[in-house]
Amino acid sequence: MEVTTAAGPTSPARREPIDKNRLLMYLFVGSEAFFFLALIIAFVHYSREGGKLVAEARYLDLAKTSVYSALLIASSFTLMIAEARLRRERRRSALSWLASTIVLGAVFLVGQGLEYARLVHLDVTVSRDVFGSAFFTLTGFHGFHVIVGLVVLGTISGLVASRRFRRIERSAFESAAIYWHFVDVVWIVVFTVVYLGAYL
Repeated sequence: MEVTTAAGPTSPARREPIDKNRLLMYLFVGSEAFFFLALIIAFVHYSREGGKLVAEARYLDLAKTSVYSALLIASSFTLMIAEARLRRERRRSALSWLASTIVLGAVFLVGQGLEYARLVHLDVTVSRDVFGSAFFTLTGFHGFHVIVGLVVLGTISGLVASRRFRRIERSAFESAAIYWHFVDVVWIVVFTVVYLGAYL
């Protein structure tokens, strides 16, 4: 309904349309959440025999993985800072925080690789039994998502550095941030179920 004021007729306030990129990303991470849920349920089922935790779960290195997990979680905060800097057009600062996010994610992957190598040395492999299959499938699927996230963040860094396509750049940045935060939240759940669950 049109409202008349002293200055003349005014139109009702228009809501900003939902960004299509962000909407698609929300739909994507929503569908991925179901895949992770299924993998987590499978891990919980196959990591226990007769209601007791299988022996292989005791080989998981909680201390070191906690450190690498903290670094991954910290990467969400560095990404939020980068996003805030970009909004203020402080591109150089945004790039620095983006680089920090990428480094933290890469270090997490290195930590997971070291954990895999140690478990394989202890003869805990993907083909040994159902626990190994469930563990490597769940954590490997997450690791793949981290790799994809790092590639996306690297691409976003290139867009920010190029100073081109500002509108597209902001939308892409926000969509990438949604994905990265999703990956971090999923790992918190995985770490709680897999690593803390083995010691509780």
